[in-house]
Amino acid sequence: MPKSALSFVCQNCGAAYNRWQGKCDACGEWNTLAEEDVSGATTMPVSIRSKRKGRLFTLETLTGKTQDAPRLSSGMTELDRVTGGGFVRGSVLLVGGDPGIGKSTLLTQATSLLARAGHRAVYISGEEAVAQVRLRAERLGLADAPVQLAAETSVEDIVATLSEGSVPRLVVIDSIQTMWTDTVESAPGTVTQVRASAQALIRFAKKSGAALILVGHVTKDGQIAGPRVVEHMVDAVLSFEGEGSQQFRILRAVKNRFGPTDEIGVFEMTGLGLREVSNPSELFLSERDLGSPGTAVFAGIEGTRPVLVELQALVAPTSLGTPRRAVVGWDSSRLSMVLAVLEAHCGVKLSGHDVYFNVAGGLRINEPAADLAAAAALVSSLTNAQLPTDAVYFGEISLSGAVRPVAQTSARLKEAAKLGFGRAVLPESARGDVGGDAGLSLNTVAGLTTLVADIAARGQSRSSKATEPEKNATPARFRRQDG
Repeated sequence: MPKSALSFVCQNCGAAYNRWQGKCDACGEWNTLAEEDVSGATTMPVSIRSKRKGRLFTLETLTGKTQDAPRLSSGMTELDRVTGGGFVRGSVLLVGGDPGIGKSTLLTQATSLLARAGHRAVYISGEEAVAQVRLRAERLGLADAPVQLAAETSVEDIVATLSEGSVPRLVVIDSIQTMWTDTVESAPGTVTQVRASAQALIRFAKKSGAALILVGHVTKDGQIAGPRVVEHMVDAVLSFEGEGSQQFRILRAVKNRFGPTDEIGVFEMTGLGLREVSNPSELFLSERDLGSPGTAVFAGIEGTRPVLVELQALVAPTSLGTPRRAVVGWDSSRLSMVLAVLEAHCGVKLSGHDVYFNVAGGLRINEPAADLAAAAALVSSLTNAQLPTDAVYFGEISLSGAVRPVAQTSARLKEAAKLGFGRAVLPESARGDVGGDAGLSLNTVAGLTTLVADIAARGQSRSSKATEPEKNATPARFRRQDG
């Protein structure tokens, strides 16, 4: 028998070491090395492996007929949008998210809809008992769906069971960290077991043509736990995001071999499960505070879908030597750049103020088109000027203070007009991209200085009309206006 080879493997990145050490040199994490047997049960002497000759295979050319991959609709429009139109036969998807965010609820609904449509759908739970999954299905009103359910963690037993009878169209493994295989001797959840179990399940999906969904745990920093090689092995990596205090959830594609990676699916968590949100703009603007300084509506694009969201800024004098910069939902480096441009080219002194910036509703914005809306909200909060409640903002700010055009201008304006907005502040060079049916009053700006001057004038006109409040008196915005 071959001698067992013990190694210390990092449970965060999969790096292996000959001896234990406190810190992993590959990923920089502390106390993540665990002792594992990496020899495996299939180890054979090098002399035997070297005698094996390779087989010949056919080389193809780039020219030839190509067919679109057949897809299976899940019955959920938002899920199909993220996957690129449905599940591809033989594809493997990895779904990650924080504990309790709703991953099991989403997959229970997807398998139930497929089973009701007449397809064989199998749900394998490694964390919950069959009775617990049934209770969730009863709460969601899906107990009558003919989903095949089991609580099992042995990969060999799962593959043998799924190979019997007709090929399942969809298989859900919840979760991959609980699976184990006989080919390795490590404990379930270790890097070696996760890698070997995922490889065996992926091999079954590719040979049988069944669509496979693997649920992955998430570490404290938001990354999917286990070796990163698992993310390379699968065809798509989906991230289920959301705040525990918010009702909506966002399904985002991080990697997708069969579809786009910039689409998002929006769901709302209710007592009866996840409800699809066809118009996310209405959800993000449903509790908008009209007439409050420091708020601006940004017309953004998520994939092919225009989304309107409110940006909130609070600028307050600081008593600290170094002002605070707190950002939620946007890139902190992008905010620092906008603040530098405002102070260098527009004369807006923000070095003595704390800046708090938030994207309402918990949505995270990645595109630079939000620069103009962010600058408008910041100047509005600093000057206590109320922005027009029927205006949307979008445009990229360069380091010289110029406002650059962004893509899909017409789609942004059509979405704003559909939701009842009457005007739009956009780059001057984007006027040619606007269609004739926009239906909005367009206010184009070539540089950031023009926008800052207009907002500052609004603040000065309001402050000149307002009287000086007494000490400890009721703020003016809460007092009843005469006339």
